[in-house]
Amino acid sequence: MLRIEGLNQYYGGSHILRDVELDVQEGRSNCLMGRNGMGKTTLLKCVMGLVPIAQGRIWFHGEDISAKRAYERARLGLGYVPQGREIFPHLSVEENLRVPLASKRAKNIPAQVYELFPVLKDMGRRRGGDLSGGQQQQLAIGRALVLQPEILLLDEPIEGIQPNIVKEISDVIRLLNREQGLTILLVEQKLPFARSTADRFDIMNNGSVVASGEMNALSDALILEHLTV
Repeated sequence: MLRIEGLNQYYGGSHILRDVELDVQEGRSNCLMGRNGMGKTTLLKCVMGLVPIAQGRIWFHGEDISAKRAYERARLGLGYVPQGREIFPHLSVEENLRVPLASKRAKNIPAQVYELFPVLKDMGRRRGGDLSGGQQQQLAIGRALVLQPEILLLDEPIEGIQPNIVKEISDVIRLLNREQGLTILLVEQKLPFARSTADRFDIMNNGSVVASGEMNALSDALILEHLTV
């Protein structure tokens, strides 16, 4: 479904992404792993069109989307949940959820969003900024699901979230992927969460993908070399 070929990206004089090669197969759940500063968030932003790429290609369903703008990629079915949530704090919960309708992929907020996250229905008139961190994360995921995406990109979705909400988010990701077939590309550093929600891993080090495989092949040696601090 998604293929990244020879992707390079720079910030000023720093070479952030170095010839990145990555494949995400339809219906699978990939976890992009690595220590802080290895380029994971930048890669997701490049895929979403929020950061331009210097060299390389990004393919979605066989179409080169490298030059498309973020809103065009959203219309094609790429849903994005950024690190830090980035909801609109002064809009109500319902207004936040209605923002993606401008993409014209959906005419109304799908009922599934409220089924997955009932709290969003209960707090529909409350301002996004008044929600707890966990509730804001649920809102950010729900907002992306309004697009009815074909692939969902999640950047550290449980960062700073209380444990009970972590379990809810984990359950939702598993349901979306394993029961409904939604393709997932997840950035996550917490191993228990990664193992429970993804069936494949890709490890980044110094801006490149250095190891990939099925999640059950993530060895102690790889963890020690690339993930431990």
